[in-house]
Amino acid sequence: MSTATAGWGSGFLGMLIFSGSLPATRVAVADFSPLFLTSIRAVIAALLGALCLWALHQARPRRGDLVSLAIVAFGVVVGFPLLTALALQHITAAHSVVFVGLLPLATALFGVMRGGERPQPAFWLFSVLGSLTVVGFALARSEGGDLTGDLLMLAAILACGLGYAEGAALSRRLGGWQVISWALVLAMPVMGVLALATLPAEWTMAGPAWMGLAYVSVFSMLIGFVFWYRGLALGGIAGVGQLQLLQPFFGLALAAAILGEPVAWSMVAVTLAVVLCVAGAKRFAARPAPR
Repeated sequence: MSTATAGWGSGFLGMLIFSGSLPATRVAVADFSPLFLTSIRAVIAALLGALCLWALHQARPRRGDLVSLAIVAFGVVVGFPLLTALALQHITAAHSVVFVGLLPLATALFGVMRGGERPQPAFWLFSVLGSLTVVGFALARSEGGDLTGDLLMLAAILACGLGYAEGAALSRRLGGWQVISWALVLAMPVMGVLALATLPAEWTMAGPAWMGLAYVSVFSMLIGFVFWYRGLALGGIAGVGQLQLLQPFFGLALAAAILGEPVAWSMVAVTLAVVLCVAGAKRFAARPAPR
């Protein structure tokens, strides 16, 4: 199996895991505040990541890596989880997952700025076409939308794209699971204080909220990144990042199956149109930068 094929396969697994993030967050924020959910999921994942780093005797990152790890923590440990949790208080999970169609473009842009990649011009055509399709849907303000929620989702996408690109570039040297684990450990003191400050006054025993918390803590915050960062590092940030165009399809299916949320035909049409851009973008994507 070639390196590129391994990268796309690993990236696909990561995308599948991330597909459940927004529906799980939607369930969890029904009983947990966005600030508590953001902080406690990071603390839980950080403890698991620290255990893995210790058990496998991983060397500490260099001092020069701390800035990059801080950017990763800002983008995917704090920024995306918090902004999406806030957004999901205003919009449905089915509506929010369509915004993920913008994530490949954001990741590719930051891949150029932070990862040194140079996709061919035709790549940008397909990537922008897919993104404009999603933007057109958002502007149409379909059922389940809200201006505040839409703006929060757009901010979340920018933060996540930056965290993906920065983490992928660093993963070429440190390894994918090591990058997310060290980023979580770096953010843990702040997240721990925030979790204590936002502890719920009363604890609910509702099963769905706890299952949502468990999913976003273990899978969305840690395991998904093991596959995703490895895929971006091996297959290229801009190219493998286009797999996120498939995430709305799986996210919509989960939102309908698990949450019983209505999925408008316009959402399905947008998702299918966006998916068609993946093949074209893949063909003209840049190869990974040399290690």
